[in-house]
Amino acid sequence: MTTIGSARGGVSGLAAERPVDRRSSPADLDDGESDGEPTIPPRHVAIIMDGNRRWARSRGLPETEGHAAGVEAIRPILRRAVERDVEVLSLYAFSRENWSRSEDEVRTLFALLESAIRDETPELVRQGVRVRILGRLDELPEATRNSIGEALAATEGGRRLTLNVAFNYSGRSEIVDAVRRCMADGLGPETIDEAALEARLYTTGLPEPDLLIRTGGDQRISNFLIWQAAYAELYFCERLWPDFDPDAFDEALAEYARRSRRFGR
Repeated sequence: MTTIGSARGGVSGLAAERPVDRRSSPADLDDGESDGEPTIPPRHVAIIMDGNRRWARSRGLPETEGHAAGVEAIRPILRRAVERDVEVLSLYAFSRENWSRSEDEVRTLFALLESAIRDETPELVRQGVRVRILGRLDELPEATRNSIGEALAATEGGRRLTLNVAFNYSGRSEIVDAVRRCMADGLGPETIDEAALEARLYTTGLPEPDLLIRTGGDQRISNFLIWQAAYAELYFCERLWPDFDPDAFDEALAEYARRSRRFGR
């Protein structure tokens, strides 16, 4: 069972005044059932990858096996996103709140990230994927920072898709960091506006999410891209993340295509 909605529904705001990208002609679009803006294919898809531990427990496996299966599930989704001409794919991998988990689990998550980056970087380069990390990197272990730095440098020339990996990430912390950057740059209160903040977010230079998918059945956004996803379409899927395959990804895109976006209007 899936549920879809808009992150702000009918709440108006300045973001509603953003120009709508029109890469597709009207004949290519599904007008949906409402009188909002006809939906175009999503440029930016964000995913909250939830359900790894439940997936493992349901199979009598250690929770670490669930996280390993979750990492394996990323590869085919990334490939399908490239095939569907998605420009940006953002994955919520590790929140700042996740530090409260057991030391063994946190250590496993870091090890999985480091090995995945090391093993997958050559394929990412081949596919034209550029990697960006969203989060407070200075709080990560040195080995993890080094692995991330190597991947960022190796994939810098990728132009087909930008892969954002949110690691040690918090949407609230991102906004706090943006405000601090404004102050460090000498901006006064009267000059700090939405444009000033957006220019200092982790995602600066990228389009805002059009579609935010959450697997695992829960219906909340868990502090993920809370500024950027103001007008994203929300898609909640019952499947646990390791079971979320390319067909499920296509189902989310198809549901998105049936929507008519209002952007607060």
